[in-house]
Amino acid sequence: MIAWQLRDKRVLVVGGGDVASGRIGHVLAAGAEVTVVSPRAGLHPATKQHIDASDRITYHDRTFVAADLDGADMVLTAIDDVAVSRAIAAQCRALRIPVNVADDPPCCDFYFGSQIRQGPLQIMISTNGRGPKLANIIRRRIEESLPRGAGEAIEKVGRLREKLKERAPGVGGDVSRRRMRWMVDLCTAWEMDELALLSEEQMERMLDEGWEKDSVLSPEALGVGS
Repeated sequence: MIAWQLRDKRVLVVGGGDVASGRIGHVLAAGAEVTVVSPRAGLHPATKQHIDASDRITYHDRTFVAADLDGADMVLTAIDDVAVSRAIAAQCRALRIPVNVADDPPCCDFYFGSQIRQGPLQIMISTNGRGPKLANIIRRRIEESLPRGAGEAIEKVGRLREKLKERAPGVGGDVSRRRMRWMVDLCTAWEMDELALLSEEQMERMLDEGWEKDSVLSPEALGVGS
């Protein structure tokens, strides 16, 4: 399973119904530049809302034409006409453009999964197109089991790592290994909800009084949550 960076990539969505609206939401959240091709009469309210609200969507009120593929980095089809969808998929493959055809797994180069997003935390559950509803059920159960503040904790740990790399730069070697070991010790010793509460000032203290002395301060020592 691969996470593909879509930021600033050009994604073509053929279709404007309910499924298309979900696809549009996913790729917009990933930072893509989106082109939607669909007659206005067939637009789902959620699709209309995406089009009206986002300046990263270019909308064409018509059916698909081959020229729509020019410059596309990814294509998503979500229309009822199976023959047209498969024809678009064939054109995409000839041009080496990755394509996803809704409800037609054999025609897909990749699949959409059910996603959990909490800040930098992203979890995807995929059934490889075989059971989308089951993927949603599994996603909900995983989401309910996540520690409170997990996304914010990851954000704070990432910020602390950046500060640590500025203080002790280098790739490979003893310094890099020491950094990794220290971060592992920190993440093991602290709870997620405690990490989520770290302030910039507390991060600096953690580095001054912890990293510099090769130790990990406790949340209590830093006054986290008090």
